[in-house]
Amino acid sequence: MNITLLFIIVAAILVFLIIYRSNAGEQTYKFVSKQGRKLYSKVAPYTYKEVKKKVKDLGQDYSTQQYIGQVIIFAVVGGFVTYLYFYNLVTSIIYAIGAALAVPYINYLRCKRLYSEFIFEQVQVYTTNVIMEFATTQSFVKALEGVYSSGVLEDPVKQDVKNMIDMAYENGTINQSLEYMNEKYDYYMVKNMHQLFLQITNEGAKDSSDSLENMSLDIDMLVEAVYRDRLDREAFYKKFLRFGFILYLMIGIVQIMLGDTYQKMLGLWYVQLLLHVIVLLNTYFLLSGTKYYNENVGAE
Repeated sequence: MNITLLFIIVAAILVFLIIYRSNAGEQTYKFVSKQGRKLYSKVAPYTYKEVKKKVKDLGQDYSTQQYIGQVIIFAVVGGFVTYLYFYNLVTSIIYAIGAALAVPYINYLRCKRLYSEFIFEQVQVYTTNVIMEFATTQSFVKALEGVYSSGVLEDPVKQDVKNMIDMAYENGTINQSLEYMNEKYDYYMVKNMHQLFLQITNEGAKDSSDSLENMSLDIDMLVEAVYRDRLDREAFYKKFLRFGFILYLMIGIVQIMLGDTYQKMLGLWYVQLLLHVIVLLNTYFLLSGTKYYNENVGAE
């Protein structure tokens, strides 16, 4: 009777985990997913080496002590949690090593997120300042030169603006420069601003102040929405992690219900299998949520 009860409880936890992650969790994440699709797009494909270097330059990379500390924390937590499941030191050590090995992957995702946010902020600075410079110079190329020399931009966006200037002088038009920047930074605010300047340049609009002011307001509203969404996503992600960790500890409820019988049941292969599936499945969805949170940011 106790064996059957344990099997039913563990199987129920597994079913609940699957249903929650595939249905309830999906519904809970609906707002974030919807906002992510609207506000974010792909960031230019820079190599991880460039991403890592920029994160270091920004002073946001983990120090050696912080990195080692994370490895130790993940290993200790992973080993402790799985020991509560299996009461087997060898199994716990294997899981602890696996948890420690996840740290480089999580740090890689974090660096991509920080770099994405940095690029978005630079694009915001680029579009806003070009509009302001154009209001004074009435020339797109002169506006680019003003923004480039002002020192408000950082590489790689700064170098890309320099490339735009060189292309404009080399070709005698701004068309190729705009195409180059649109391809490098696939953001709505970049494409919309470039399209506006292309119309002004080609059609020779006499008074573009209203259009430029409206474009500037649109950019401000978009940036505000992106930052607000970023805060919402961060708050949700913290709750997501807390709930995932609580699911790991649900095995404690099972042990309280069964008492000493639980450890006797660990000798059954199908109970062991179900426990491994629960641990691995919850870990998979936690990593998937972490990947989503860190990758789909920094764009519109």
